Amino acid sequence: MHSFFLTLILCAVSPDAAPADAPPDVAPPDVAVVCPEGLREAFTPWMAYRQAQGYRPVFLSSDGSAEQIREEIRQLARQSPLRGVVLVGDVPLESVSDPDQRRRSTPTHYVPARVTIQWGSEPWIATDNPYGDLTGDGVPEVPVGRLSVRDADQLRTLVHKILDYETSTDHGTWHRQIHLVAGVGGFGRLVDSVLEMVTRRFLTDGIPDNFETTMTHANWQSPYCPDPRRFRDVVLDRMNEGGLFWVYIGHGHQQRLDALRVPDAAFPILSVSDVDRMRVERGRPIALMLACYTGAFDQPQDCLAEVMLRHPGGPVAVIGGSRVTLPYAMAVLSLGLMDQVFRYQAPTLGQAFCRAKQSMAQVQPQDDPNRQLLDALAAAISPMSDRLADERHEHLALFNLLGDPLLTIRRPSRLLLDVPDQIAAGQTLTVHGRSEISGTATVEIVSRRDRLKHDLPARRQFHWCDEFLRSMDTTYHQANDRVWARESYQVASDDFALCVDVPLQTRGPCYVRVWIENANGSAEGATRIFVHRPSETASTE
Repeated sequence: MHSFFLTLILCAVSPDAAPADAPPDVAPPDVAVVCPEGLREAFTPWMAYRQAQGYRPVFLSSDGSAEQIREEIRQLARQSPLRGVVLVGDVPLESVSDPDQRRRSTPTHYVPARVTIQWGSEPWIATDNPYGDLTGDGVPEVPVGRLSVRDADQLRTLVHKILDYETSTDHGTWHRQIHLVAGVGGFGRLVDSVLEMVTRRFLTDGIPDNFETTMTHANWQSPYCPDPRRFRDVVLDRMNEGGLFWVYIGHGHQQRLDALRVPDAAFPILSVSDVDRMRVERGRPIALMLACYTGAFDQPQDCLAEVMLRHPGGPVAVIGGSRVTLPYAMAVLSLGLMDQVFRYQAPTLGQAFCRAKQSMAQVQPQDDPNRQLLDALAAAISPMSDRLADERHEHLALFNLLGDPLLTIRRPSRLLLDVPDQIAAGQTLTVHGRSEISGTATVEIVSRRDRLKHDLPARRQFHWCDEFLRSMDTTYHQANDRVWARESYQVASDDFALCVDVPLQTRGPCYVRVWIENANGSAEGATRIFVHRPSETASTE
């Protein structure tokens, strides 16, 4: 169905139509597309689709230097506010004299590394951030994204992924799925414990209750660690399940993520050689890699983010760092991105990323207790606590969006639910609400995200035997299973009352979630409830 929709758009909008050739009374361009001549034909479907949405994109030449292109973008912005800057092509390599390669490239900027160089970074940071910085203060006003491709075939593949993502009629539960993959910190016991505590808090407070999260942790002592021999397979399985976001937090390199280390062995988490096994069929996620070097898009060898972006079965967009990155600034960036996506409902990925950077640049943000907590912890434990503002500012350049900044973030419509604050295990819960759509409704009671539904044994020793390794898989699935009860009903687009029995073993703070889906859309909602034992009075835990 979505292919038919795209055909209608391409027939209705002339591929040759360009705002630059429009009559004087037509509004000026609002999207700058820096695209090499040799890639423009392959980019025609994207231009037509965005024009049909009401955007006014215009091609700019990629032949000049990065500074010349930035000045042309700024001149365009003086005519009318820009809604985005789209860079098409890989970065030209100074060591390559092939004229064809240069005709398919768009240059990037380099800014000095003043903080991360103390941690082993190269002296210069590759960044597209200045293209969106209209005032020269290092903070972007316009969303920027790069479609990093080497040829027209790769561009056609990427354009297809973008348009397929936005026009897909698949309204399944992938919209509410977020997959988290974590490496081992290795920054020292104190810093690692603080990072773990902050991560738990953000998982509970930063991600809305209606989202389902999975955790895969490269620490054999964690209940979220499967059999190490299968760790890479599980990471790929999570990607292939689809979701709104796929997030990696940990150490990284240009072409690989860190490894899971166990006594006498190490198992890779993910590398460029694994990308061919990415086969996301529904719900291509947005990948966020909070790690060093995974987004080093200017290097002779393609970085992991570029390989994932170009692959037909990979994520629809990737955000990553181009050089050495540091925990505090990455935490601030991810916090800002969560706020923009979930709290402020930024309509596009580029807007969410740009606004997160703007928030990151603020010295003392108001009404943001999580950011205030981060700043206080960093001031207490960071070895460079006197340069936290510089660290944040440097990460504005370090993190770049490889993907379309105009990408619409797919979201279901919202449901408001009415449930009691508490209930005893063994009772029947009635969930009241109202839906604007009819369809199949699923109601769930799930344990809170920072709690385990099962009592799982601690791992103090590692054993190289099949029984122990199989038990790791069992524990992993139990740790990621938070559903106490689930029922499905058919509902009309009206008020509804859904009943679900609360199992006797249910306990503690929980979420009540409802998901409604039909062929034309979906809706979701969630609220909190405390489940106490039949003989107890509810706690306020």
